[in-house]
Amino acid sequence: MNSIKAFAPATVANVACGFDIFGFAIEAPGDVVEIKKRDEPGVVITEITGDEGRLPRNAEKNAVTVVMLHLLKHLGIKDFGAEVILNKNMPLGSGMGSSAASAVAGVVAMNELLGNPLTRQELLPFAMEGEKIASGSAHADNVGPSLLGGFVVIRSYNPLDIFTIPVPDDLYCTLVHPDIEINTKDARFILRSEVSLKNTIAQMGNVAGLVAGLMKSDYELIGRSMVDVIIEPVRSILIPEFNEVKKAAIANGALGCSISGSGPSMFALSKGKANAESAGRAMQLKFADAGIEASMHVSAINKNGASIL
Repeated sequence: MNSIKAFAPATVANVACGFDIFGFAIEAPGDVVEIKKRDEPGVVITEITGDEGRLPRNAEKNAVTVVMLHLLKHLGIKDFGAEVILNKNMPLGSGMGSSAASAVAGVVAMNELLGNPLTRQELLPFAMEGEKIASGSAHADNVGPSLLGGFVVIRSYNPLDIFTIPVPDDLYCTLVHPDIEINTKDARFILRSEVSLKNTIAQMGNVAGLVAGLMKSDYELIGRSMVDVIIEPVRSILIPEFNEVKKAAIANGALGCSISGSGPSMFALSKGKANAESAGRAMQLKFADAGIEASMHVSAINKNGASIL
């Protein structure tokens, strides 16, 4: 095999109450990475599309290739040569797991080209290195679901303990991206370093309720538990019309609505595709009232994650 092409999907991280511990994948959009072997040693980026020239072309500074370099070093492969093409199919700083999709597609493609020496679960720490160079934090709530698919829970980061939980078949996500950008590093910087006991207790209850609601297919419990009293009140300030958009989503069929990742994208969960589409149109209209264009993606939970094309 001399070349390979891989796809990694967009993701919703945090999922309201689950900051850095919850995430799930959707069907589309996502990034596509193509790797071609070359005679000369070293990994080089030959082309990036969809980034408007903003991403670094240096292999040691781009999430898509950093993961490859870490994987090759781990496997003790020193003379491997590869050309990399990255097709960015989602906006940067969107809250849709853009850097995670690049990292995951990159590490899955390289692993496949090398004959799959590592399992998907074993690739996770390498994908996290891509997140670290992109956002300054090696969190797994985007790369985990993009790599593994499904609804992911990160029980612990040290040691890394990650697993997936079942979700209702009729649960749909609406992901709405307003045409503005929020830098992930900035969105993490504004967060408080300490949380009150009262808010901690409330958040723990909602985390437990959301897990139970998903596993029991209890849609009302899912909706009641999609409440974030710690992160959302701070980050929502960065998103124009946030409260109005959230109200519109719930009034038009959504179980709940919150910020996707660090924003500015917002997501809603709904029972059934029709409700998800109705909520999405209402969200778009509220953004339009403020003169902001917004794209919409409606999808069931992607249970497969990254794939070889």
